[in-house]
Amino acid sequence: MKALVVRLDGSTGAPLAGPAVRAVATRAGPVTVPCAPGGDPAARLPPHVDDALVRDPPWERHGSGAADEDALVGRPRADAYDVAPVVAPGGRGPEPAERLLREARVDRVGACGDPGAEAALGTAATLGFGPRAGDDGRLRVLSPPVTAQLTGNGPYVVAHPGAGPRGRAWDPVRCAAAVTAPAGAGHRVAVTGGPEETALTRHAGGNTAVDLGGRTDPRRPAGVLRAADAVVTGAPGPAHLAATGTPVVSLVPPGGPRRSHGGPGVLLAPDAGTAQNVARAVHRLLDGRT
Repeated sequence: MKALVVRLDGSTGAPLAGPAVRAVATRAGPVTVPCAPGGDPAARLPPHVDDALVRDPPWERHGSGAADEDALVGRPRADAYDVAPVVAPGGRGPEPAERLLREARVDRVGACGDPGAEAALGTAATLGFGPRAGDDGRLRVLSPPVTAQLTGNGPYVVAHPGAGPRGRAWDPVRCAAAVTAPAGAGHRVAVTGGPEETALTRHAGGNTAVDLGGRTDPRRPAGVLRAADAVVTGAPGPAHLAATGTPVVSLVPPGGPRRSHGGPGVLLAPDAGTAQNVARAVHRLLDGRT
């Protein structure tokens, strides 16, 4: 039985798909996860992902005139998938993806509009897939690479200032506060970001942090986040990835949802994301007082 586990936020939400992937893999295989170009390494991070289906443009453009039908449904139809749970991020319904999968002749499609890992597990359950005995449903990824050559030796806190949703990203001043707060409390800080965020990471890190902006390939951020003592970020992707094993201080962006990312952590609303509160939140996490 061939399965396609679809998250409409692609590699950003790959860790959240993990519990559903593990459940589906109890009775189906191979298990394939769609992703955007360049997202293949992140899509393969959860255990039991056998293949990644690289797609461009994304599912939700179907019907907009931006892509022809064959590009969207051709490979799923050719690969003859039997079952496909679909999970949509907040603000986007799963209906376009459901329609495409049915056009691709996937026999059984289930969907939900809640992006959380528990909802994904529930969708898998409606299709007849439950977790293995002893599987607690927590977020997990395959063993990430060792990244001490990037971060240096010794404990550190990660600050990921960028990658917020358009119109909701934290401004550079607050990004800098997310770095200076733990640094001022005596923690060594590593600042992470993509190749397009090097100016932001350089500004936020200043002279107080290790600047890793643009210096990590798609798999290495998992190693940097896993080895950290805590992570401070307002971006969903790093928060999801860190929640597989590292406490997270989530800086809720203006207008963003106040949602836990599945692991130990602290949520700070926009009006509470001051440098002092960030430092206190990191201190609470490191002391285990969440």
